[in-house]
Amino acid sequence: MENNSRPSFGKKSIYKDFNPRRFFLQLTLTLLSLFTHSDLLSQTPTDALMMPSRNACVLLSYDMGQFDRYWEGDYLRGNETIATVHRNTFLPMAAISIFGDLNLYIGLPYVKTESSEPNGGRFEGANGFQDFMAALKYRALEKQLGKGKLSLLSTVGFSTPATNYLSDYMPYSLGFGAPEFSLRGIAQYDWNNGFYVRGMGGYLWRGYTEAERDYYYNNGSYYSSTMDVPSAWNYEGIFGKWFLNYSLRAELSYSAIKSTSGDDVRDYNAAQPTNKVQFERIGAFLQYYIPSINGLGLVAYHSRVVNGRNTGKMANTGFGITYQFNYLMDKKEIEDEN
Repeated sequence: MENNSRPSFGKKSIYKDFNPRRFFLQLTLTLLSLFTHSDLLSQTPTDALMMPSRNACVLLSYDMGQFDRYWEGDYLRGNETIATVHRNTFLPMAAISIFGDLNLYIGLPYVKTESSEPNGGRFEGANGFQDFMAALKYRALEKQLGKGKLSLLSTVGFSTPATNYLSDYMPYSLGFGAPEFSLRGIAQYDWNNGFYVRGMGGYLWRGYTEAERDYYYNNGSYYSSTMDVPSAWNYEGIFGKWFLNYSLRAELSYSAIKSTSGDDVRDYNAAQPTNKVQFERIGAFLQYYIPSINGLGLVAYHSRVVNGRNTGKMANTGFGITYQFNYLMDKKEIEDEN
């Protein structure tokens, strides 16, 4: 159901402002933004927002992550050799409404990793395109219930490495270098006063990656370059509120990843893709839709890993810009336009 009083991906539909002569220019800019730049947040395939039919939205975000301690198994150790590790990600992502209850998401992050001084010159960072991702989000239910509205959604996604990056070069690798299928269920309740709560649970099935060595230890000796990347469970809880006539939303979040198998990082050894990764993270998120510029929005967030296993104690800060537009109008609107 479209509801212009409550924003979707952008603040409101700009359906009536569509001009067919601008369509090709907007589409060209969208494609250029996807392919001339190379991490939702991903988070948009995991929220409960849906764009109105025939709308699309482009997100450009920049994430700055860093850590100077990491969990070796469940022991928190300092980065004595590689100091502070920085992981910066530029994400262009597009969300396209196929129907009012079905949205498509595509994205391709560009990642750069490096260490602060001193790292003794022993390790260099990496940079390049990480994993191409695509997801479909479907809203199965939207119903008035009590003093608000209940929404139930599901997202299926797929990602795969876009380049031949070294997955066994942790902590500098761009990603874990394996395909991933994901299935998530999302439930959100919106009170009429603007408050809302959301819960998400998902399963991430991960495949195999190729290492540049023919032996590794994973609770036993493996004479192979193929590594099994553990699958994982993913959870998220959100408490949020809309302000300023639904122009500003603020969220507090808790999220977690828990691998279903894998080994621990061995003492004073580098991590590897077979490790059993677990973490819990808390964060805050803001999104503001600029009233004077139709379709334009800004996002900002901060998050911190507060507990983990075989992962860095990462802190992330990010910001971004969104632009929503109508990409197709029906015959009646064309006649109205003329």
